[in-house]
Amino acid sequence: MLSNEKPSHKKITPNIQEYLETIYKLSHNGERVKTTKISKNLKIAPGSVTQMIKKLEEIGYVDYSQYKGVKLTKTGLKEAKNVTRKHRILERFLHDVLNLKDNVIHEQACEMEHSLSDEAERAMCQVLEHPDKCPGESPIPACDFPFKSCVECKTHQERELSEVGKRNENLIPIMDLKKNQEGRISFIRGDYKVIRRLLEMGITIGVIINVIKVSHLTGPVEVTIKGSKLAIGRDIACNVFVEIEDDLIT
Repeated sequence: MLSNEKPSHKKITPNIQEYLETIYKLSHNGERVKTTKISKNLKIAPGSVTQMIKKLEEIGYVDYSQYKGVKLTKTGLKEAKNVTRKHRILERFLHDVLNLKDNVIHEQACEMEHSLSDEAERAMCQVLEHPDKCPGESPIPACDFPFKSCVECKTHQERELSEVGKRNENLIPIMDLKKNQEGRISFIRGDYKVIRRLLEMGITIGVIINVIKVSHLTGPVEVTIKGSKLAIGRDIACNVFVEIEDDLIT
C-alpha cells in the first residue's frame, strides 16, 4: 500500500467515479497517467483536472506527482474496478438482452453505472452467464464479492450481499501479471465445465502461479504451477484471477 494512502470516509460521487474509471482505463498495468491525457479523454480543462486530482489524493484514491502523473492507490483501484465492472456489464446487458444499437450503448451505460446496485450487478452477471468482456472486447474486472468462483456465487444466490461482505484484496487476471511475477489463485470465472477443465490442468483455488512469459498479442501465457510448466490460452488467462502482494500492484 502506498505510504500516503488513507481510508476515505467520504461518499463517492458520480464525478469521482468518472475520474477513477478514466484513470483505470488509461493506465496500462498500473502505470502513471498524465493529467493532460485525462483532460483530453474527459474533455475538461487541464487546470480543473489537476484540481480534482489533488482532491482525490487528499481522500486517498490516487497518488499524484506533478511531473510524473497520477496512479490509483489500492482504495482507488477497488473503486475504479467496481464502476468499470458495472459499466461493462451494463453494456453487455444492453447489447445482448435489450438489443440496443452500438452507438447508444456506451452513453446509456455511463448514465446507469452510478446508480446500479451491487445486487442488480450480481443478478445481471448471472443472467448473462458471467461474461468476461464487454461488446467492445474490453475485459470485465472480477467482482468484489468473496466467492471463489461464479459457481459458488450462484449456489449461494439466496444470500443477501450484506451477509456476504466484500473481498479485501484487489484481484488481477493472470493475463495482467508481468514476467516473473507470481500470485495466489483466488477466483475463477466460469461454469462447472470451466472449473473442471482447469482442475485437470492443476489450476485450483489457493495454488501459487508464476509467470514465465507473457505474449501481448495472441499467444498463450507461459506459467509454472507446482513446479510444472504450462502454456495457458488467453481465454483462460483472462478468467483466472490472482491475489498479489500490495507492493506489486504498480
